[in-house]
Amino acid sequence: MLFTDAVAAISITLLVLPLVELVPEAASAHEGASEVLTGHLNQIWSFLLSFTVIANIWLEHHRTFASVSKVNRPLMVWNMGWLLSIVVLPLPTEMIGAFGFDRFVGAFYYSTLLAGMVCRLAMLRIVKTTPGLLEEDDPRAPQKAEDSYTESWLNVIALVIAFAIALAVPVLQYYSLLLLAVAPRLVPLLRGRRTAR
Repeated sequence: MLFTDAVAAISITLLVLPLVELVPEAASAHEGASEVLTGHLNQIWSFLLSFTVIANIWLEHHRTFASVSKVNRPLMVWNMGWLLSIVVLPLPTEMIGAFGFDRFVGAFYYSTLLAGMVCRLAMLRIVKTTPGLLEEDDPRAPQKAEDSYTESWLNVIALVIAFAIALAVPVLQYYSLLLLAVAPRLVPLLRGRRTAR
Protein backbone atom coordinates (compact mmCIF):
# COMPACT_ATOMS: atom_id res chain seq x y z
CA MET A 1 0.00 0.00 0.00
CA LEU A 2 3.06 2.28 -0.06
CA PHE A 3 2.37 2.94 -3.74
CA THR A 4 -1.19 4.03 -2.91
CA ASP A 5 0.05 6.33 -0.14
CA ALA A 6 2.63 7.87 -2.50
CA VAL A 7 0.05 8.52 -5.24
CA ALA A 8 -2.34 10.14 -2.75
CA ALA A 9 0.51 12.28 -1.37
CA ILE A 10 1.50 13.44 -4.86
CA SER A 11 -2.13 14.25 -5.77
CA ILE A 12 -2.66 16.29 -2.62
CA THR A 13 0.61 18.13 -3.31
CA LEU A 14 -0.41 18.90 -6.90
CA LEU A 15 -3.38 20.85 -5.57
CA VAL A 16 -1.14 23.67 -4.34
CA LEU A 17 0.86 24.16 -7.56
CA PRO A 18 -1.69 26.49 -9.24
CA LEU A 19 -1.58 28.66 -6.11
CA VAL A 20 2.22 28.77 -6.21
CA GLU A 21 2.05 29.93 -9.84
CA LEU A 22 -0.05 32.94 -8.74
CA VAL A 23 2.96 34.53 -7.01
CA PRO A 24 5.08 35.29 -10.12
CA GLU A 25 1.91 36.30 -12.02
CA ALA A 26 1.03 38.83 -9.30
CA ALA A 27 4.61 40.11 -9.16
CA SER A 28 4.80 40.61 -12.95
CA ALA A 29 1.42 42.42 -12.87
CA HIS A 30 2.83 44.69 -10.10
CA GLU A 31 0.11 43.60 -7.66
CA GLY A 32 0.66 43.76 -3.92
CA ALA A 33 1.69 40.60 -2.07
CA SER A 34 -1.63 40.48 -0.23
CA GLU A 35 -3.48 40.39 -3.58
CA VAL A 36 -2.06 36.92 -4.19
CA LEU A 37 -4.48 35.80 -1.49
CA THR A 38 -7.28 38.36 -1.59
CA GLY A 39 -7.56 38.37 -5.38
CA HIS A 40 -7.78 34.60 -5.73
CA LEU A 41 -10.24 33.47 -3.09
CA ASN A 42 -11.95 30.98 -5.48
CA GLN A 43 -8.66 29.17 -6.11
CA ILE A 44 -7.78 29.12 -2.42
CA TRP A 45 -11.25 27.87 -1.49
CA SER A 46 -11.12 25.09 -4.12
CA PHE A 47 -7.64 24.09 -2.87
CA LEU A 48 -8.85 23.85 0.74
CA LEU A 49 -11.97 21.93 -0.32
CA SER A 50 -10.05 19.32 -2.29
CA PHE A 51 -7.23 19.10 0.27
CA THR A 52 -9.84 18.26 2.92
CA VAL A 53 -11.64 15.80 0.62
CA ILE A 54 -8.46 13.94 -0.43
CA ALA A 55 -7.15 13.89 3.15
CA ASN A 56 -10.42 12.35 4.39
CA ILE A 57 -10.58 9.86 1.52
CA TRP A 58 -7.00 8.80 2.18
CA LEU A 59 -7.61 8.48 5.94
CA GLU A 60 -10.62 6.22 5.26
CA HIS A 61 -8.54 4.15 2.84
CA HIS A 62 -5.65 3.92 5.29
CA ARG A 63 -8.00 2.89 8.11
CA THR A 64 -9.54 0.21 5.88
CA PHE A 65 -6.26 -1.33 4.86
CA ALA A 66 -4.83 -1.30 8.39
CA SER A 67 -6.67 -4.61 8.95
CA VAL A 68 -5.78 -6.11 5.55
CA SER A 69 -2.77 -8.42 5.51
CA LYS A 70 -3.11 -9.83 1.95
CA VAL A 71 -4.21 -8.36 -1.35
CA ASN A 72 -5.83 -10.24 -4.24
CA ARG A 73 -6.16 -9.22 -7.89
CA PRO A 74 -9.74 -7.83 -7.72
CA LEU A 75 -8.77 -5.71 -4.73
CA MET A 76 -5.77 -4.32 -6.63
CA VAL A 77 -7.90 -3.53 -9.71
CA TRP A 78 -10.48 -1.59 -7.66
CA ASN A 79 -7.65 0.13 -5.78
CA MET A 80 -6.24 1.33 -9.13
CA GLY A 81 -9.69 2.73 -10.01
CA TRP A 82 -9.74 4.49 -6.64
CA LEU A 83 -6.27 5.91 -7.33
CA LEU A 84 -7.41 7.15 -10.75
CA SER A 85 -10.15 9.18 -9.09
CA ILE A 86 -7.61 10.67 -6.66
CA VAL A 87 -5.18 11.53 -9.48
CA VAL A 88 -7.96 13.18 -11.54
CA LEU A 89 -9.31 15.28 -8.63
CA PRO A 90 -6.78 18.16 -9.02
CA LEU A 91 -8.26 18.88 -12.49
CA PRO A 92 -11.84 19.68 -11.39
CA THR A 93 -10.32 21.44 -8.37
CA GLU A 94 -8.46 23.81 -10.68
CA MET A 95 -11.66 24.23 -12.71
CA ILE A 96 -13.57 25.22 -9.54
CA GLY A 97 -10.98 27.91 -8.94
CA ALA A 98 -11.32 29.19 -12.49
CA PHE A 99 -15.07 28.80 -13.12
CA GLY A 100 -16.59 28.86 -9.61
CA PHE A 101 -20.12 27.49 -9.26
CA ASP A 102 -20.41 26.29 -12.87
CA ARG A 103 -22.78 23.28 -13.19
CA PHE A 104 -20.48 21.31 -15.49
CA VAL A 105 -17.54 21.79 -13.13
CA GLY A 106 -19.70 20.74 -10.17
CA ALA A 107 -20.88 17.64 -12.05
CA PHE A 108 -17.29 16.79 -13.00
CA TYR A 109 -16.11 17.22 -9.39
CA TYR A 110 -18.95 15.15 -7.93
CA SER A 111 -18.59 12.44 -10.60
CA THR A 112 -14.90 12.10 -9.78
CA LEU A 113 -15.68 11.77 -6.07
CA LEU A 114 -18.47 9.28 -6.78
CA ALA A 115 -16.20 7.12 -8.95
CA GLY A 116 -13.67 6.95 -6.10
CA MET A 117 -16.36 6.11 -3.54
CA VAL A 118 -17.79 3.34 -5.71
CA CYS A 119 -14.29 1.87 -6.07
CA ARG A 120 -13.83 2.03 -2.29
CA LEU A 121 -17.20 0.35 -1.77
CA ALA A 122 -16.15 -2.45 -4.13
CA MET A 123 -12.82 -2.86 -2.28
CA LEU A 124 -14.60 -3.05 1.06
CA ARG A 125 -17.05 -5.61 -0.33
CA ILE A 126 -14.09 -7.77 -1.36
CA VAL A 127 -12.41 -7.36 2.05
CA LYS A 128 -15.68 -8.13 3.86
CA THR A 129 -16.48 -11.25 1.81
CA THR A 130 -12.91 -12.61 1.68
CA PRO A 131 -11.91 -13.16 5.33
CA GLY A 132 -8.49 -14.55 4.31
CA LEU A 133 -7.41 -11.03 3.42
CA LEU A 134 -7.84 -9.75 6.98
CA GLU A 135 -5.29 -9.77 9.82
CA GLU A 136 -5.64 -13.09 11.63
CA ASP A 137 -4.27 -11.65 14.88
CA ASP A 138 -7.03 -9.03 15.13
CA PRO A 139 -10.33 -10.57 16.30
CA ARG A 140 -12.08 -7.23 15.61
CA ALA A 141 -10.96 -7.10 11.97
CA PRO A 142 -14.22 -8.58 10.56
CA GLN A 143 -16.32 -6.08 12.55
CA LYS A 144 -14.08 -3.21 11.39
CA ALA A 145 -14.51 -4.38 7.78
CA GLU A 146 -18.29 -4.60 8.25
CA ASP A 147 -18.44 -1.10 9.76
CA SER A 148 -16.24 0.35 7.00
CA TYR A 149 -18.44 -1.26 4.36
CA THR A 150 -21.58 0.18 5.99
CA GLU A 151 -20.01 3.63 6.22
CA SER A 152 -18.91 3.40 2.60
CA TRP A 153 -22.35 2.67 1.16
CA LEU A 154 -23.82 5.40 3.39
CA ASN A 155 -21.22 7.78 1.94
CA VAL A 156 -22.20 6.79 -1.60
CA ILE A 157 -25.87 7.51 -0.82
CA ALA A 158 -24.95 10.84 0.88
CA LEU A 159 -22.82 11.85 -2.12
CA VAL A 160 -25.60 11.05 -4.59
CA ILE A 161 -27.99 13.21 -2.53
CA ALA A 162 -25.36 15.97 -2.29
CA PHE A 163 -24.83 15.75 -6.07
CA ALA A 164 -28.58 16.15 -6.67
CA ILE A 165 -28.67 19.16 -4.32
CA ALA A 166 -25.64 20.66 -6.09
CA LEU A 167 -27.33 20.37 -9.48
CA ALA A 168 -30.69 21.66 -8.23
CA VAL A 169 -29.38 24.56 -6.12
CA PRO A 170 -26.04 25.76 -7.57
CA VAL A 171 -25.39 28.16 -4.67
CA LEU A 172 -25.19 25.11 -2.35
CA GLN A 173 -23.04 23.22 -4.82
CA TYR A 174 -20.05 22.33 -2.67
CA TYR A 175 -21.65 22.96 0.72
CA SER A 176 -23.82 19.91 0.12
CA LEU A 177 -20.65 17.83 0.64
CA LEU A 178 -21.22 18.40 4.35
CA LEU A 179 -23.72 15.52 4.11
CA LEU A 180 -20.69 13.23 4.08
CA ALA A 181 -20.15 14.10 7.75
CA VAL A 182 -23.43 12.35 8.61
CA ALA A 183 -22.53 8.81 7.44
CA PRO A 184 -19.93 7.98 10.12
CA ARG A 185 -22.44 8.92 12.81
CA LEU A 186 -25.03 6.49 11.44
CA VAL A 187 -22.73 3.42 11.53
CA PRO A 188 -23.06 2.80 15.31
CA LEU A 189 -26.85 3.10 15.02
CA LEU A 190 -26.98 0.54 12.22
CA ARG A 191 -24.58 -1.77 14.08
CA GLY A 192 -26.88 -1.58 17.13
CA ARG A 193 -29.89 -2.54 14.99
CA ARG A 194 -27.98 -5.52 13.53
CA THR A 195 -27.01 -6.77 17.00
CA ALA A 196 -30.54 -6.31 18.31
CA ARG A 197 -31.92 -8.72 15.70
